[in-house]
Amino acid sequence: MPDARTGATSTEQSDSLSDLRALAADSAEEARTYLATVSDIASGANPAAALPLGLLALSQVLLMGARLGAIEDIVPEDRFEVDPGPDVELDPLRENLSNLLEGLDDYADVVDPVTAPELTTGSLSNDLTVVASALAHGLRHHDEGRVLEALWWWQFSYLSDWGERAASALRVLQALLAHVRLDADADAVAEAEFDALHP
Repeated sequence: MPDARTGATSTEQSDSLSDLRALAADSAEEARTYLATVSDIASGANPAAALPLGLLALSQVLLMGARLGAIEDIVPEDRFEVDPGPDVELDPLRENLSNLLEGLDDYADVVDPVTAPELTTGSLSNDLTVVASALAHGLRHHDEGRVLEALWWWQFSYLSDWGERAASALRVLQALLAHVRLDADADAVAEAEFDALHP
């Protein structure tokens, strides 16, 4: 029987909820992967892999955000967000990333490319931490069984904050990686190519 408010049948509502639960499970997995990767980068265990790992982590989590941004607004069951308790302390993560990225951390940015194209500055360590904070907050809702609340938070914060920060950081990391790979001395590259072809 159709719902008087939406016109949807109970089967359609059940299918829709099932789809949202599947999306939430996928999003939670992407969030966990991002948090683990960024923590690994911040540990400094493999500094040479920081740029490519950061690029990969941001690319994957931006796909998660794009999926959330592409669907209709998610409405949580409760009118007000349930307080999941104090947020995870991420200042050590930010500081470790800042130390690791010393000399590369700050970059030129714009306030808003559509409405306020004034030049400002951004920070990779801050961007990566902002994304981590938003994803961790949603994960707490998800892990406590508030699936719609988690999706609502991830979607809202993607559109209002972390999506922009992730996209800016992704562009900077891609540019840094391009400089590392392409700005090498031409003679050194030619010598390396010769050595590779003539072992």
